[in-house]
Amino acid sequence: MYKVGPIPSAVAQEDLALLAQIETATVGHWRHLGFVNRAVQPMLKGRRVVGTAITVAIPSMDSVLLHHALGIARPGDIIVVDRLGDDRHACWGGGVTLAAKAAGVVAAVVDGPCTDIVEIQASDFPIWSRGLSSVTTRQYNLGGALNVPICCGGAVVCPGDAILADDCGVLVLPADEVQEVARLALLKQSNIIEFEKRIQSGLKLGEISGATAKVLGAMADAEAQK
Repeated sequence: MYKVGPIPSAVAQEDLALLAQIETATVGHWRHLGFVNRAVQPMLKGRRVVGTAITVAIPSMDSVLLHHALGIARPGDIIVVDRLGDDRHACWGGGVTLAAKAAGVVAAVVDGPCTDIVEIQASDFPIWSRGLSSVTTRQYNLGGALNVPICCGGAVVCPGDAILADDCGVLVLPADEVQEVARLALLKQSNIIEFEKRIQSGLKLGEISGATAKVLGAMADAEAQK
């Protein structure tokens, strides 16, 4: 049985442009929700992508709905795939990559393995997955879900969410939270310049972060209790 929801509205381009300026690790300094499990790793290094989530959930060895999804995907979309617990069958390979690029899809996030890594690398197509597998899915017509809320690497992903993916991981954000999160992250990233200056001036990390004061204070308290 198939469950197919409507194609979501695309995240505003100005919001995606803002999001593209930040790193997932910057957001990870204060926010814990929305991060895909760290086992989902980039297959191509040195990429940072942003886009609108098209969500797909496909069972075990079947990939019929993923192929259909690439027929409705738009330029700027990111395909996010819930493999429903399957970690054996690779649903994404060279042929799917070719179709995704032709549709203008900017990246894929797969909660399972991919295959044909040489072809993916040659296509310069950014994909985040749980590694590689030689065993692939087939067209068994077993059902699935498209453009409905899914779970990818422990993170809830709704169609139309904003996706930010880089070398450190994948972050999922509701479209209406992108500006707030991105602006705070940009502020934190600008503070890094001041941090570098302070380190270069001779200050120690513990002095800047307050860690040294905490350690010395705890030691003084312990000494006073003797």
